[in-house]
This record gives sequence, C-alpha cells and structure tokens, in this order.
Amino acid sequence: MLELTIKIEAGDLYDYMLRHSYNSPAGILGSAFGGVLILFALATKQWIFIVLGLVMLLYLPWTLFLRSRSQILSNAAFQEPLHYTLDDEGLTISQGDAQEKMAWEYMHKAVSTGRSIILYTSPVNGTIFPRRQLGDRQAAVIEMISTHMPPAKVKIRA
Repeated sequence: MLELTIKIEAGDLYDYMLRHSYNSPAGILGSAFGGVLILFALATKQWIFIVLGLVMLLYLPWTLFLRSRSQILSNAAFQEPLHYTLDDEGLTISQGDAQEKMAWEYMHKAVSTGRSIILYTSPVNGTIFPRRQLGDRQAAVIEMISTHMPPAKVKIRA
C-alpha cells in the first residue's frame, strides 16, 4: 500500500493537458497542418502561410496554458492537496470528507511525461502524480501501477 499527498499546480495541469491534447488525432493533425503551412511558405515565399502556420502551432499550447492557470484558480479541487492510496484493490482519492475508489481493472491506461506519471481513469480523465512530489516513492508508484495493470496499458518511462 502506498499513500501520497499531492498538490496539483498549474504547471502539472498544463503538462497533463499538453500530453493529452497532442496525443489526440486533432492535436496531431493540427500540428502537422501547421508544419505543412510553414514548409509551403518557405517553398513558395508567400509569407502569409508562415504566419498561419505559426498560429496553428502556437494556438493550442497558449490556450492550454491559459486554461490550466484558470482551472487551478477556479476549481476548488485544486485548492487543497489530494490524498491518494494505491493498494491491491485500486486507487482511492480523498480530499476533506469526499472519497472515491477506483478498481485497477477499470483504469484506462498509465503514461508518463518528463514531469508526471498520469493514470487515466477514463479516456479523458486522469490522475496526475507530479514526479517532483513523488521523490523516492516514484519507483514504488510505477511498480504498483505496472503490477496491477496489463502491460499493454502501461506506457511509463522511468
């Protein structure tokens, strides 16, 4: 059993949003289209396409940055630390009097970024474990997730 107390900050939420958005078909397609516009501008010397390409490439990260800051300030769940318990049955998240338990078999997938380990509880919702807050428990968290989820669902780099 592992117990963690995590305070999600704007940078943690931004990292999650970036990873989630750029691994979706829309994020990949938007980035590819922005890159093609820039290449087209360089090939044809029609500089308006560089501007359009840069807008395509920079719009999503900028809006995600603003949205992460806004959510941290306005969402009450991010104001106080969350308490996580990972055990053989699943993940329990508690904050104040509220508590929610999710079994391992219902977890969608587990992934990592340079900043976080993300445990997706559905295709669009995830639990963020910032690496800087895990400290020496990071290996134990990865082992717990890897032990209880099928290998095909775990894409975590140590």
